[in-house]
Amino acid sequence: MSTISKVAERAGVSRTTVSHVINHANRVSKPLREKVQAAIDELGYSPNPQAKSLRTGRTNLIAMLIPDIGNPFYTEMVKAAQAALEDAGLDALIYNTDVPGGNWQTHGRDYLRQLNKKRVDGLLVGDFALHGINEELLKLDTPTVFIGQLASHAVDSVKVDDYGGGYMVGKHFAERGHKTVVQVTGPENFESAMARADGFEQALRDHKVKVKKAQRYTGTYLPPSGREAAQWIAQLSGEDKPSAVFIGNYLMAMGALAEFHDQGVRVPDDIAVAIFGDLPQLEYVRPNLTRAGENPGALARRAVEMLLDRLNGKFDGPPRTEVIPCALRIFESA
Repeated sequence: MSTISKVAERAGVSRTTVSHVINHANRVSKPLREKVQAAIDELGYSPNPQAKSLRTGRTNLIAMLIPDIGNPFYTEMVKAAQAALEDAGLDALIYNTDVPGGNWQTHGRDYLRQLNKKRVDGLLVGDFALHGINEELLKLDTPTVFIGQLASHAVDSVKVDDYGGGYMVGKHFAERGHKTVVQVTGPENFESAMARADGFEQALRDHKVKVKKAQRYTGTYLPPSGREAAQWIAQLSGEDKPSAVFIGNYLMAMGALAEFHDQGVRVPDDIAVAIFGDLPQLEYVRPNLTRAGENPGALARRAVEMLLDRLNGKFDGPPRTEVIPCALRIFESA
């Protein structure tokens, strides 16, 4: 088995120099680093992570809490975060609090207790993973970045501009001449869902499109509620019959499109459809959906950067809140 002593002997340097190359490479000249690295590669030496943890006080483990592993939004978020952490030499632990399962508060508290025992170096929290118990973040000593709307500003956070994205869609509908429109929102107790809805309706008002409270259908962010919303839309008639619908997320849009297809409702001929959210999977949906948002990978990568700033001592100020602007991508659905 290779050891640090064998690496030092092969490279013709001291054990201390090898240790510096592994743990503090900036203290060693480039030629010497390359010489030691060549010996490490030749011998296949791998530092003992437990021993390194004892020396440095770091575990190189970053935990990530997400609310729903089955939601492609969070799948993309995890994939991007894990890649960014690997680039920084860190390992990821993923915990799914399973919000759709209904026990997320119990799971969330249990996972936070487990993380204290595992001595993770940092934590990333996907929006809604700790829904209703975000106050638990106030108790944490671990550097944490929240991805989403965090009203308490207890820790660093990064979010997409939900209001701005909704506004973009409302403006687009108004400019296309739609006078009767509806929207399918997420749950009313989700701040981000209401921000999207409010931005959408404000844009309509700003562009002289009449807005009625009855023009909202409150969904759950899950496909069945999208199907139910499409059934509700199909029964609207007369002056309430809409020519366009704004759907608050990808999963509800999938349910609505399935129902429209089953009922023979054509998109966009019978009703225009635009959604909030931008995922790679949408490239394979037809008709191609007009959408406002940002890829969740961008949020995850920025969250990792903010966390690394804390871990590496580049920033130690009060909690930051960053907002990533949305982009409107216009396709044939609206």
